[in-house]
Amino acid sequence: MSISRILIANRGEIALRIHRAAHEMGIETVAVHSTADADAMHVRLADHAVCIGPPPATDSYLNIANIISAAEVSHADAIHPGYGFLSENAKFAEIVEAHDIAWIGPKPEHIRTMGDKVQAKKTAGALGLPLVPGSDGAVSTIEEAREIAAEIGYPVIIKAASGGGGRGMKVCESEDQLESLMKQAGSEAKAAFGDATVYIEKYLGDPRHIEFQVFGDGNGNAIHLGERDCSLQRRHQKVLEEAPSPVLGEDDRMRMGEVCAQAMRDMGYRGAGTIEFLWENGEFYFIEMNTRLQVEHPVTEAITGVDLVREQIRIAAGHPLSVKQDEIEFKGHAIECRINAEDPWTFAPSPGEVTYYHAAGGMHVRVDSGLYQGYRIPPYYDSMIAKLIVYGRTREGCMMRLKRALEEMVVEGVKTSIPLHQELLQQPDVKSGQYSIKWLEEWLKTRES
Repeated sequence: MSISRILIANRGEIALRIHRAAHEMGIETVAVHSTADADAMHVRLADHAVCIGPPPATDSYLNIANIISAAEVSHADAIHPGYGFLSENAKFAEIVEAHDIAWIGPKPEHIRTMGDKVQAKKTAGALGLPLVPGSDGAVSTIEEAREIAAEIGYPVIIKAASGGGGRGMKVCESEDQLESLMKQAGSEAKAAFGDATVYIEKYLGDPRHIEFQVFGDGNGNAIHLGERDCSLQRRHQKVLEEAPSPVLGEDDRMRMGEVCAQAMRDMGYRGAGTIEFLWENGEFYFIEMNTRLQVEHPVTEAITGVDLVREQIRIAAGHPLSVKQDEIEFKGHAIECRINAEDPWTFAPSPGEVTYYHAAGGMHVRVDSGLYQGYRIPPYYDSMIAKLIVYGRTREGCMMRLKRALEEMVVEGVKTSIPLHQELLQQPDVKSGQYSIKWLEEWLKTRES
């Protein structure tokens, strides 16, 4: 099929990213926006714009009926959901396809399967992906929980079957805590996601978060584009990502990449996906799969030269993958800093007017952002306002370039996380790449004291 006009069902830097890829392919774009985003950069640049509701996301960016109506009145023949919002909503994907609009994303059944963490774990195991020891599925009674925890050994982690972002997750050190923490995790999960279902896994002491980018054409062909290391996290939210991982050797990269690609071939997976692992002592353990584009996709683009959004659009139009596995070359090193409108040390949101803005530039420096001087950052959405992505031939060279780029980047009128990134780059553990998913929170506590 031919795609001539894409409705972008998102906002901010990712909406702008999709617009740019579409225009480079000669495809028109439709920006949908809330009243709070009427002056947003993606709205200004799109060929067409449709207001879909008031500021709250539930009334605008999560309003399926309004988005479908916008697609129909603007004559869009495809919808790209970006990430967040409705990107992993299988019902939305089904509704889009039922209206004869191309869905630029995975098949709805794969979104549904991998969106339920219990079902995702079962599916991953059946596809040959290595799993963290734990329950086969949902755990509904304390007796069952005690039996599983005793078998895999404490500490264990209790996790919500739905959702993410650290909600509904509790680390249990001993049996006497188990019943209380199970109830707490279930209550949090019910409140956050409307589903109290939990499961149990072995708690890994000091792992890294390593994820593999995969791509399938929906017809049994799939490739991997290497890994990203996303271990610098705070409260399960990624702060800085890099590719390749400082701790993986070429043999492990290609071995695990091929395991992931083969799993996608066996699924008949379509479009972009990311398979996330915990890595400890040389072993990988599957934790989840994201059936969408990731925030950190630019670091993969930097080291492979593959435009992932362009590839998503091509696959949705029914084209084969534009590259074969043996044609992908991994070159150099890339790092992404997520720049948020928030206090760099208390992490309190800092919305408001941008009184001055200067983006970093220079060779191999990329800024994905919808910021401009005079733009008013709304308080209703995620605080990420920019991504600074830097590439270098070596990791050391990349870090030096990133340090220089952070010095150049200026955002005035609001507080940002730029000072946090500048200080992180001075830390010996970050310089050497010797950090885990616990490192950042422990360093922040030390810094406070």
